[in-house]
Amino acid sequence: MRIIELNETTKKNILENLLKRSPKQYGDYIEVVDNILKEVQDQGDQAIFSYTKKFDKTDINQINLKVTKEEIEEAYQKVDEKVLDVIRKAIKNIEAFHKKQKQYSWFDTSEDGSILGQKVTPLSMVGVYVPGGKAAYPSSVLMNVIPAIVAGVGRIIMTTPPDKEGKVNPGTLVAAKEAGVTEIYKVGGAQAIAALAFGTESIPKVDKIVGPGNIYVALAKKAVYGHVSIDSVAGPSEILVLADETANPKFVAADLLSQAEHDELASSILVTTSKELANQVSVEVQKFVDRLPRQEIMQKSLDDFGYLLVAKDMKEAIEVTNEIASEHLEIMTKDPFMVMTKIKNAGAIFIGEYSSEPLGDYMAGPNHILPTNGTAKFFSPLSVDDFVKKSSIIAYSREALEPVYKDIVTFANSEGLTAHANSIAVRFE
Repeated sequence: MRIIELNETTKKNILENLLKRSPKQYGDYIEVVDNILKEVQDQGDQAIFSYTKKFDKTDINQINLKVTKEEIEEAYQKVDEKVLDVIRKAIKNIEAFHKKQKQYSWFDTSEDGSILGQKVTPLSMVGVYVPGGKAAYPSSVLMNVIPAIVAGVGRIIMTTPPDKEGKVNPGTLVAAKEAGVTEIYKVGGAQAIAALAFGTESIPKVDKIVGPGNIYVALAKKAVYGHVSIDSVAGPSEILVLADETANPKFVAADLLSQAEHDELASSILVTTSKELANQVSVEVQKFVDRLPRQEIMQKSLDDFGYLLVAKDMKEAIEVTNEIASEHLEIMTKDPFMVMTKIKNAGAIFIGEYSSEPLGDYMAGPNHILPTNGTAKFFSPLSVDDFVKKSSIIAYSREALEPVYKDIVTFANSEGLTAHANSIAVRFE
């Protein structure tokens, strides 16, 4: 991995490079996605079947589109008992964490008889997209579904692409069943997003779509926003390790590669105050790359978007960490909790050398669906809040309104909204 000493020029160049982690020919992708969305909106199920045949090389129709009870039972036979046990342990932790996020309706009353409050209502129906291409991620099924269940969503519709035999990954099906998915449909890509956004003869229109996917899925979610709500437009995975001379170079190297193996666009960055640590990590990274299976993917990711950055002091290290605003941030310093208090921008923060990123992916409980590509400056992890909506409650009696009605009339008239003013004044004529 390249070792770079931080200065204003190198910081600027690195940030610009990280923002390029998306396909360059967006126009081509957008046109394809728009055509798919329009066809599904116009033709419904038939468009879905056609695109599934084209992209997934299998025949899906109204009879086999929906995953059956028998298919789920078959999936349980194929999933190792140890894996099933781990899934159930993870569910307990994820559920326990997200229950602490739950908000409830509240009302405040005043002596004048006025009542102000907030009504919290779960969404009625949510669509969860689950990728099925290069790899299946049952852990992501849990992270998308469990907050919705905790929020009280009544119906959870999952879509995921089938394989060439028209089957869905067994791990995905088992995770969905364990988490509480209501129904599952065999459709992937932009066509699945269109089906969830607009509805078809077989697939219901939902209120919100969540879940990761490839560039076609991401652009489709972006395009249907407004017809439905979405969680976010997710980018490639990323990790930043903030470390000083006390960090274990082997641990740092292993953690950097935990994200580099995702895909070629993933970003793995060390920010350190120790040039010696940077050199040691570079050596350890190469040792791991040489013996781990996904070598080509990791090497490409490291070559394009991997950095070992050396800062002059911890203040500069923290500043650049906040500027990069990484999806995953690990802190391996002499006093990690003190450093953590100075972090403003990160999707998830892992503190200490035994809190490595995969702990958050699989078992700890906090959500692993996180803001990427610098959006941690203004976005948060997926949470129970994503699956509820809030309504303001206002109730005034005549006695409560009378002391303020002239102020409201004055304010409304100052804005030229005389009908607003009249709506209040008429009650006291």
